[in-house]
Amino acid sequence: MVMKVLNFGSMNLDYVYQVDHFVQEGETLSALSQTVKAGGKGLNQSIALARAGAEVWHAGCVGQGGAMLRELLRESGVHDDYLCSVDTLQGNAMIQVNRTGENCILLFGGSNQCMTETQIDEALSHFSAGDWLVLQNEINLVPLMIEKASARGMRIVLNPSPYNDRLAEADFGKLSWIFVNEIEAEQLTGCKDPAAAWQMIHVRWPKLSLLITLGSAGCMAWLVTENGVLSAAQPAFPVKAVDTTAAGDTFTGYFITCLMEGMQLQESLRLAARASAFAVTRAGAAESIPTRGEVEQERDCIQGRESFCFG
Repeated sequence: MVMKVLNFGSMNLDYVYQVDHFVQEGETLSALSQTVKAGGKGLNQSIALARAGAEVWHAGCVGQGGAMLRELLRESGVHDDYLCSVDTLQGNAMIQVNRTGENCILLFGGSNQCMTETQIDEALSHFSAGDWLVLQNEINLVPLMIEKASARGMRIVLNPSPYNDRLAEADFGKLSWIFVNEIEAEQLTGCKDPAAAWQMIHVRWPKLSLLITLGSAGCMAWLVTENGVLSAAQPAFPVKAVDTTAAGDTFTGYFITCLMEGMQLQESLRLAARASAFAVTRAGAAESIPTRGEVEQERDCIQGRESFCFG
Protein backbone atom coordinates (compact mmCIF):
# COMPACT_ATOMS: atom_id res chain seq x y z
CA MET A 1 0.00 0.00 0.00
CA VAL A 2 1.34 3.42 -0.96
CA MET A 3 1.50 5.82 1.98
CA LYS A 4 0.14 9.32 1.60
CA VAL A 5 1.00 12.56 3.40
CA LEU A 6 -1.45 15.18 4.65
CA ASN A 7 0.14 18.45 5.66
CA PHE A 8 -2.24 20.61 7.68
CA GLY A 9 -0.14 23.74 7.49
CA SER A 10 0.31 27.46 7.22
CA MET A 11 0.62 29.47 4.02
CA ASN A 12 2.09 32.96 4.04
CA LEU A 13 2.85 35.86 1.80
CA ASP A 14 6.47 36.66 2.68
CA TYR A 15 7.44 40.32 2.51
CA VAL A 16 11.20 39.97 2.23
CA TYR A 17 13.53 42.90 2.91
CA GLN A 18 17.23 42.74 2.13
CA VAL A 19 19.03 44.75 4.82
CA ASP A 20 22.57 45.66 5.76
CA HIS A 21 21.85 44.44 9.32
CA PHE A 22 18.78 43.53 11.37
CA VAL A 23 16.91 46.58 12.59
CA GLN A 24 17.63 47.44 16.23
CA GLU A 25 15.31 48.80 18.93
CA GLY A 26 14.51 52.44 18.19
CA GLU A 27 16.27 52.32 14.81
CA THR A 28 14.83 53.31 11.42
CA LEU A 29 16.60 51.39 8.67
CA SER A 30 16.32 51.69 4.90
CA ALA A 31 15.94 48.33 3.15
CA LEU A 32 18.20 47.56 0.19
CA SER A 33 15.33 45.83 -1.67
CA GLN A 34 11.87 44.36 -1.14
CA THR A 35 10.05 41.40 -2.72
CA VAL A 36 6.82 39.50 -2.06
CA LYS A 37 7.21 35.73 -2.15
CA ALA A 38 5.35 32.57 -1.17
CA GLY A 39 6.16 31.04 2.19
CA GLY A 40 4.87 29.70 5.49
CA LYS A 41 6.28 26.60 7.19
CA GLY A 42 3.36 24.48 6.02
CA LEU A 43 3.54 25.50 2.37
CA ASN A 44 7.33 25.19 2.33
CA GLN A 45 7.21 21.71 3.83
CA SER A 46 4.51 20.54 1.41
CA ILE A 47 6.59 21.72 -1.55
CA ALA A 48 9.70 20.08 -0.10
CA LEU A 49 7.78 16.82 0.35
CA ALA A 50 6.53 16.94 -3.24
CA ARG A 51 9.91 17.84 -4.72
CA ALA A 52 11.50 15.05 -2.70
CA GLY A 53 9.05 12.60 -4.31
CA ALA A 54 6.21 12.19 -1.78
CA GLU A 55 2.49 12.14 -2.66
CA VAL A 56 1.28 15.05 -0.53
CA TRP A 57 -1.98 16.86 0.09
CA HIS A 58 -1.98 20.31 1.67
CA ALA A 59 -4.87 21.35 3.92
CA GLY A 60 -5.22 24.93 5.08
CA CYS A 61 -6.99 28.23 4.54
CA VAL A 62 -6.55 30.58 1.60
CA GLY A 63 -7.28 34.15 2.66
CA GLN A 64 -7.53 37.47 0.90
CA GLY A 65 -4.60 37.88 -1.48
CA GLY A 66 -3.53 34.26 -1.22
CA ALA A 67 -4.55 32.90 -4.64
CA MET A 68 -0.92 32.76 -5.77
CA LEU A 69 -0.16 30.33 -2.92
CA ARG A 70 -2.72 27.80 -4.13
CA GLU A 71 -1.32 28.08 -7.65
CA LEU A 72 2.23 27.50 -6.45
CA LEU A 73 1.20 24.37 -4.58
CA ARG A 74 -0.46 23.01 -7.71
CA GLU A 75 2.54 23.86 -9.88
CA SER A 76 4.81 22.09 -7.39
CA GLY A 77 2.83 18.85 -7.55
CA VAL A 78 0.98 19.29 -4.25
CA HIS A 79 -2.70 18.29 -4.17
CA ASP A 80 -4.97 21.15 -3.04
CA ASP A 81 -8.28 19.28 -2.55
CA TYR A 82 -8.52 20.23 1.13
CA LEU A 83 -7.77 23.94 0.91
CA CYS A 84 -10.61 26.20 2.08
CA SER A 85 -11.18 29.87 1.18
CA VAL A 86 -11.85 32.29 4.06
CA ASP A 87 -12.75 35.97 4.18
CA THR A 88 -9.69 36.92 6.24
CA LEU A 89 -6.36 38.50 5.36
CA GLN A 90 -3.87 35.90 4.15
CA GLY A 91 -1.26 34.96 6.74
CA ASN A 92 1.97 36.81 6.14
CA ALA A 93 5.48 37.38 7.40
CA MET A 94 7.96 40.25 7.37
CA ILE A 95 11.42 38.78 6.81
CA GLN A 96 14.71 40.63 7.11
CA VAL A 97 17.66 39.00 5.33
CA ASN A 98 21.10 40.42 6.12
CA ARG A 99 24.28 40.43 4.01
CA THR A 100 25.36 37.00 5.29
CA GLY A 101 22.05 35.37 4.39
CA GLU A 102 20.71 35.04 7.94
CA ASN A 103 17.10 36.04 8.60
CA CYS A 104 14.72 37.21 11.29
CA ILE A 105 10.95 36.89 10.91
CA LEU A 106 7.83 38.66 12.20
CA LEU A 107 4.79 36.44 11.69
CA PHE A 108 1.07 37.36 11.36
CA GLY A 109 -1.31 34.39 11.52
CA GLY A 110 -4.31 35.77 9.60
CA SER A 111 -6.03 33.03 7.59
CA ASN A 112 -3.78 30.38 9.15
CA GLN A 113 -5.76 30.74 12.39
CA CYS A 114 -9.10 29.93 10.72
CA MET A 115 -9.03 26.12 10.70
CA THR A 116 -12.30 24.49 11.85
CA GLU A 117 -13.17 21.07 13.21
CA THR A 118 -15.39 20.46 10.18
CA GLN A 119 -12.45 21.12 7.84
CA ILE A 120 -10.21 18.83 9.88
CA ASP A 121 -12.74 15.99 9.81
CA GLU A 122 -13.26 16.32 6.05
CA ALA A 123 -9.55 16.25 5.26
CA LEU A 124 -8.72 13.39 7.63
CA SER A 125 -11.59 11.26 6.30
CA HIS A 126 -9.53 10.60 3.16
CA PHE A 127 -6.55 9.15 5.07
CA SER A 128 -6.08 5.98 7.06
CA ALA A 129 -3.71 4.00 9.28
CA GLY A 130 -0.12 4.20 8.09
CA ASP A 131 -0.55 7.52 6.30
CA TRP A 132 1.39 10.52 7.60
CA LEU A 133 0.18 13.83 9.06
CA VAL A 134 2.63 16.74 9.16
CA LEU A 135 1.94 19.65 11.52
CA GLN A 136 3.58 22.93 12.51
CA ASN A 137 2.50 25.39 15.19
CA GLU A 138 1.70 28.28 12.84
CA ILE A 139 -1.95 27.15 12.67
CA ASN A 140 -4.76 26.76 15.20
CA LEU A 141 -6.31 23.53 16.57
CA VAL A 142 -3.07 21.52 16.46
CA PRO A 143 -3.95 19.50 19.63
CA LEU A 144 -7.32 18.55 18.08
CA MET A 145 -5.63 17.46 14.85
CA ILE A 146 -3.28 15.22 16.83
CA GLU A 147 -6.19 13.57 18.66
CA LYS A 148 -8.21 12.92 15.52
CA ALA A 149 -5.28 11.69 13.40
CA SER A 150 -4.10 9.39 16.19
CA ALA A 151 -7.56 7.83 16.36
CA ARG A 152 -7.20 6.96 12.66
CA GLY A 153 -3.80 5.32 13.23
CA MET A 154 -1.84 7.92 11.28
CA ARG A 155 1.85 8.63 11.83
CA ILE A 156 2.10 12.19 13.11
CA VAL A 157 5.08 14.52 12.76
CA LEU A 158 5.11 17.81 14.69
CA ASN A 159 7.46 20.74 14.14
CA PRO A 160 6.48 22.80 17.23
CA SER A 161 7.53 26.15 15.80
CA PRO A 162 6.85 28.73 17.05
CA TYR A 163 6.96 27.07 20.46
CA ASN A 164 4.27 28.51 22.75
CA ASP A 165 1.77 27.70 25.49
CA ARG A 166 -0.86 26.38 23.05
CA LEU A 167 1.18 23.18 22.75
CA ALA A 168 0.55 22.41 26.44
CA GLU A 169 -2.79 20.92 25.35
CA ALA A 170 -1.16 18.58 22.81
CA ASP A 171 -0.61 14.91 23.68
CA PHE A 172 2.96 14.32 22.52
CA GLY A 173 2.56 10.66 23.37
CA LYS A 174 0.43 10.30 20.23
CA LEU A 175 3.16 11.67 17.95
CA SER A 176 5.53 9.54 15.90
CA TRP A 177 8.20 12.24 15.48
CA ILE A 178 8.97 15.66 16.85
CA PHE A 179 11.41 17.96 15.00
CA VAL A 180 13.01 20.74 17.07
CA ASN A 181 16.03 23.02 17.01
CA GLU A 182 18.33 23.54 20.00
CA ILE A 183 16.23 26.32 21.50
CA GLU A 184 12.96 24.40 21.14
CA ALA A 185 14.55 21.28 22.65
CA GLU A 186 15.53 23.31 25.70
CA GLN A 187 12.07 24.90 25.90
CA LEU A 188 10.50 21.45 25.80
CA THR A 189 12.79 19.72 28.31
CA GLY A 190 14.83 22.37 30.14
CA CYS A 191 18.01 20.64 28.91
CA LYS A 192 20.67 22.35 26.79
CA ASP A 193 22.50 19.11 26.05
CA PRO A 194 20.83 17.22 23.16
CA ALA A 195 21.51 13.80 24.67
CA ALA A 196 19.99 14.87 27.98
CA ALA A 197 16.99 16.32 26.14
CA TRP A 198 16.52 12.99 24.37
CA GLN A 199 16.67 11.04 27.62
CA MET A 200 14.00 13.24 29.18
CA ILE A 201 11.74 12.98 26.14
CA HIS A 202 12.21 9.21 25.90
CA VAL A 203 11.31 8.70 29.56
CA ARG A 204 8.19 10.84 29.26
CA TRP A 205 7.05 9.64 25.80
CA PRO A 206 8.70 6.24 25.13
CA LYS A 207 7.32 5.81 21.59
CA LEU A 208 8.27 9.30 20.35
CA SER A 209 11.20 9.66 17.93
CA LEU A 210 13.24 12.88 17.99
CA LEU A 211 15.19 15.04 15.55
CA ILE A 212 17.24 17.98 16.87
CA THR A 213 18.97 20.41 14.51
CA LEU A 214 22.18 21.81 15.99
CA GLY A 215 23.32 24.72 13.81
CA SER A 216 26.96 24.35 12.77
CA ALA A 217 27.09 20.93 14.46
CA GLY A 218 24.48 19.52 12.07
CA CYS A 219 21.74 17.38 13.60
CA MET A 220 21.03 14.32 15.73
CA ALA A 221 18.14 11.87 15.58
CA TRP A 222 16.77 9.05 17.70
CA LEU A 223 14.37 6.60 16.04
CA VAL A 224 12.22 4.37 18.26
CA THR A 225 11.69 0.91 16.72
CA GLU A 226 10.19 -2.37 17.92
CA ASN A 227 13.73 -3.59 18.56
CA GLY A 228 15.00 -0.56 20.44
CA VAL A 229 16.30 2.91 19.65
CA LEU A 230 18.49 3.78 16.67
CA SER A 231 20.53 6.98 16.82
CA ALA A 232 22.54 8.89 14.22
CA ALA A 233 24.29 12.23 13.77
CA GLN A 234 24.85 14.22 10.58
CA PRO A 235 27.23 17.19 10.19
CA ALA A 236 26.13 20.25 8.22
CA PHE A 237 27.41 20.46 4.64
CA PRO A 238 29.66 23.49 3.96
CA VAL A 239 28.17 25.92 1.42
CA LYS A 240 27.99 29.67 0.97
CA ALA A 241 24.59 30.78 2.29
CA VAL A 242 22.51 33.29 0.33
CA ASP A 243 19.23 32.97 2.26
CA THR A 244 18.45 30.48 5.06
CA THR A 245 14.68 31.11 5.17
CA ALA A 246 13.38 27.66 4.09
CA ALA A 247 16.37 25.56 5.10
CA GLY A 248 14.67 23.79 8.00
CA ASP A 249 11.47 23.20 6.02
CA THR A 250 13.46 21.69 3.16
CA PHE A 251 15.18 19.36 5.61
CA THR A 252 11.81 18.35 7.09
CA GLY A 253 10.22 17.51 3.74
CA TYR A 254 13.16 15.47 2.53
CA PHE A 255 13.67 13.65 5.82
CA ILE A 256 10.02 12.58 6.04
CA THR A 257 10.06 11.43 2.42
CA CYS A 258 13.16 9.33 3.07
CA LEU A 259 11.53 7.73 6.11
CA MET A 260 8.43 6.94 4.06
CA GLU A 261 10.62 5.29 1.42
CA GLY A 262 12.14 3.02 4.07
CA MET A 263 15.64 4.49 3.87
CA GLN A 264 18.02 3.93 6.77
CA LEU A 265 18.17 6.68 9.39
CA GLN A 266 21.72 7.82 8.57
CA GLU A 267 21.09 8.02 4.83
CA SER A 268 17.82 9.89 5.44
CA LEU A 269 19.66 12.51 7.48
CA ARG A 270 22.39 12.79 4.86
CA LEU A 271 20.03 13.35 1.94
CA ALA A 272 17.94 15.84 3.92
CA ALA A 273 21.07 17.75 4.92
CA ARG A 274 22.21 17.94 1.29
CA ALA A 275 18.80 19.26 0.22
CA SER A 276 18.84 21.85 3.01
CA ALA A 277 22.35 22.98 2.08
CA PHE A 278 21.30 23.28 -1.57
CA ALA A 279 18.30 25.45 -0.61
CA VAL A 280 20.35 28.13 1.14
CA THR A 281 22.39 28.80 -1.98
CA ARG A 282 19.22 30.34 -3.50
CA ALA A 283 17.20 33.39 -2.45
CA GLY A 284 13.64 33.08 -1.19
CA ALA A 285 11.64 30.44 0.64
CA ALA A 286 9.51 28.08 -1.47
CA GLU A 287 11.36 28.84 -4.69
CA SER A 288 14.68 27.88 -3.11
CA ILE A 289 13.63 24.28 -2.42
CA PRO A 290 15.43 21.88 -4.80
CA THR A 291 14.00 18.89 -6.63
CA ARG A 292 15.18 15.37 -5.80
CA GLY A 293 17.06 15.25 -9.10
CA GLU A 294 18.92 18.47 -8.31
CA VAL A 295 19.95 17.21 -4.88
CA GLU A 296 21.20 13.89 -6.16
CA GLN A 297 23.04 15.55 -9.07
CA GLU A 298 24.74 18.07 -6.80
CA ARG A 299 25.63 15.69 -3.98
CA ASP A 300 29.35 16.02 -4.73
CA CYS A 301 29.30 19.72 -5.56
CA ILE A 302 28.56 21.33 -2.20
CA GLN A 303 31.91 20.69 -0.53
CA GLY A 304 34.77 23.11 -0.07
CA ARG A 305 32.80 26.32 0.31
CA GLU A 306 31.90 28.60 3.16
CA SER A 307 30.15 26.81 6.04
CA PHE A 308 26.37 26.81 6.21
CA CYS A 309 24.44 25.90 9.36
CA PHE A 310 20.85 24.77 8.91
CA GLY A 311 18.49 25.15 11.80
